[in-house]
Amino acid sequence: MNLPPLPACCTPLDDRWPLPFPVPGARLLRTRFDPALWQPEDFPRQGIAPARGVAKRQSEFLAGRICARAALLQLTGHASVPAVGDDGAPQWPPGLVGSITHGAGWAAAVVAPASGCQGLGLDLEQLLSAERAERLAEQILTANELQRLQQLPQEQRALLVTLTFSLKESLFKALYPLVRTRFYFEHAELLEWSTDGRARLRLLIDLSTDWHQGRALEGQFSQDDDRLLSLVAV
Repeated sequence: MNLPPLPACCTPLDDRWPLPFPVPGARLLRTRFDPALWQPEDFPRQGIAPARGVAKRQSEFLAGRICARAALLQLTGHASVPAVGDDGAPQWPPGLVGSITHGAGWAAAVVAPASGCQGLGLDLEQLLSAERAERLAEQILTANELQRLQQLPQEQRALLVTLTFSLKESLFKALYPLVRTRFYFEHAELLEWSTDGRARLRLLIDLSTDWHQGRALEGQFSQDDDRLLSLVAV
């Protein structure tokens, strides 16, 4: 199936797996986007329903949907575009799970068969500056996480705050379609992480019978310059 040429605001799609550990059957696509090159005509040219907002919001939405469409094409042979649900979440075709993210001038999407994965959460963040990480730490970290943060050298703290933020965002994206209940930063805790890209989180709230307080989940992440990408696969 032939896709329309990419808009000028998006770079060629990259389908290399950027994380340390594969997810069986998953496809992940990335692109860089430039809001200054976005044009309103890009949506009809791509056959994608437009988003609302300023150029940055429209270009990141477009880039994310382009990545999702390409990932679905690789996985299923059909280039569908996830619609936006009433709750704002992407609506994936039956039998598939996925996630879309954008940030720091990049967009990415990951999809996988639901037969091997209950949920996927993908998040891309720009590394926080040391000053901003200190300001945001109490909003993002639990008391236990803050205590562990204080034990780190100053130069490692911004990375940990960014990582905790990103992994909790990924956790929410992975679990929300399963529980249909919103939860927030204080409702999960990053227990441990390692330099090889492994991470482990724990729920601090009952979301459902299966997803209850104390349940642990695995995550992973990779860092590329000042960008951090995290994934939680359930």
